[in-house]
Amino acid sequence: MGKPGNPLRKTLVKLLVLTFLCYFFYILGSYKKSNRIDDSSYIDDPICPQLNLFIHTTTSSRNLDFEPHHRINTIFDTIDSSFFEFCSENFTDYIPCHNPLREGLFDRKKKFHRERHCPDDEEKKVKCLVPVPVGYRTPFQWPESKKFAWFQNVPSKRLVVSKQSQNWVRLEGNRLVFPGGGTSFKFGVKDYVDQIGKFIPLKSGYVRTVLDVGCGVASFGAELSDYNILTMSIAPRDIHEAQVQFALERGLPAMLGILSIHRLPYPSRSFDMAHCARCLVPWTDYGGLYLMEIDRVLRPGGYWVLSGPPINGKSSYKDWDKREKDLEEEQAALEDLAKRLCWKKVAERGSIAIWRKPTNHVHCVQNARFLKSPRFCDDANDPDAGWYKKMEPCITPLPKVIDVKTISGGALEKWSERLNAEPPRIRNGVGKSITVGNFNEDNKIWKGRVSQYAKVINSLSTGKLRNIMDMNAGLGGFAAALSKYPVWVMNVVPSDANVNTLGVIYERGLIGTYMNWCESFSTYPRTYDMIHANGIFSMYMEKCGIVDILFEMHRILRPQGIVIIRDHVDIIVKAQGIAERMKWNCIMYHSENGASHPEKVLYIDNSEPLSNSDYAQGVSTTWSFLEKS
Repeated sequence: MGKPGNPLRKTLVKLLVLTFLCYFFYILGSYKKSNRIDDSSYIDDPICPQLNLFIHTTTSSRNLDFEPHHRINTIFDTIDSSFFEFCSENFTDYIPCHNPLREGLFDRKKKFHRERHCPDDEEKKVKCLVPVPVGYRTPFQWPESKKFAWFQNVPSKRLVVSKQSQNWVRLEGNRLVFPGGGTSFKFGVKDYVDQIGKFIPLKSGYVRTVLDVGCGVASFGAELSDYNILTMSIAPRDIHEAQVQFALERGLPAMLGILSIHRLPYPSRSFDMAHCARCLVPWTDYGGLYLMEIDRVLRPGGYWVLSGPPINGKSSYKDWDKREKDLEEEQAALEDLAKRLCWKKVAERGSIAIWRKPTNHVHCVQNARFLKSPRFCDDANDPDAGWYKKMEPCITPLPKVIDVKTISGGALEKWSERLNAEPPRIRNGVGKSITVGNFNEDNKIWKGRVSQYAKVINSLSTGKLRNIMDMNAGLGGFAAALSKYPVWVMNVVPSDANVNTLGVIYERGLIGTYMNWCESFSTYPRTYDMIHANGIFSMYMEKCGIVDILFEMHRILRPQGIVIIRDHVDIIVKAQGIAERMKWNCIMYHSENGASHPEKVLYIDNSEPLSNSDYAQGVSTTWSFLEKS
């Protein structure tokens, strides 16, 4: 008979086995819990394995309750549970900061009354939801939308009638047709762009961003889109009040804007080309103020294209109902101003003239006295400031260089290499908190996030979604990750952001604008298919109400549109409650950071509003729009 075993040793072995099993099951349980809301919501993805993006069909998986665990005191806390009312029908085209009923309150000098004038009193803000016009229909998908729009979506005949002879837009039955005509496009916009292309390398990839001043219905931008050129079209809300609305309905970038008192809401050195086709801007008035603003936003070596009066007045003065002598004097003054800005005239063909901005200011500074040039702006004048910043009659100096052959600020790659190339502003240390490493990491993060968005929003690749807004664009990583889809993105950089990144965004070949989200955006209602809001409510939580920002999002979002909000869980919970009061369908998910992280993602779609009974009973609804996709 063998020796009895050591009791102490057996006890230790059992204890070790028990400890190992407890530890193993604890780790297994924690792993499962942290990687899913429930089994049906898990998507296995190597980039972001914890981002749960499955469409839920149960109430328990959607209505996550975080209220007891995370709490912050904000101005958002006083929210009731009643539905918001819709405004009356005359509010279908309501733009709070461009309200024609308030224009009479402001000076007409320099057309200041056409600028942004937002309600400055909380009591004056409209507290109702902007309604959809009677008969509204889902817009045509891109690229068909470039040629057609439903009349009931933009029910204005003013342009159809007043511009009938110029072929801007026609009404055929219940459709608006855009044949590519324009005031300066006698033989169509294609022929017009072909003429410009003889002197500007439009197909080279070095012309990517264009500013079109006085855009009409954006037929110029529509034609340039065939060259992979992104055009920011601007026009005021004037007697042709629907032109910007027409442009956006066509799926083309546009916003309300005018050269008046304040700078355009873009940084310096933004655009590869600026264009004006009989936009009626008094370029030589006020000491050349407006042409100096074009000079500010043009890149070194950028082009300025002007067609219409006063160019070639000898041949066209009768068509323009002008005196030949007046046009000659006006063009002489324009030529002189361009020369004093150190621009070089490239060509003049018919009624089209083209100038080019210098690649640096070495010679311009040396010859300033000889040319009698306007003064250069002083160092205190931030060249990138573009939010309610008054224009000054001075030349915005380019970054200093020593060699006359060097491009100020740094050369850009051609499109599409410049999208992910290191932007010169980052290489040169503009915004010291941003490094090349930060830029590359940001790109990687947004590629992962957008790949997850695409798993839910299948319509990204179909043309159903075209106009997209990023309310807090950062370095433009979200827009860059979307570049493979048939969409364009309005990259918005809050004017009060800690770091001004809009210049970096433009150097990537993307477009955008400054904005204060306590105000209303310069666009018509129902003009964006998708709105992305990353941390925007956290940024503004001490400045204005989450209700006001969501009201603005509701105003500019198209029916069947989508909203994605990324923010702290407490803010997400508040946003969801308010969004459901707007009868929007909402689903909350963990971010890619996992269940324990306070950042959450809220998906909203307004394709089929919640009924009163659904909302009252707290019944969750699925995304019918996504199911159809």
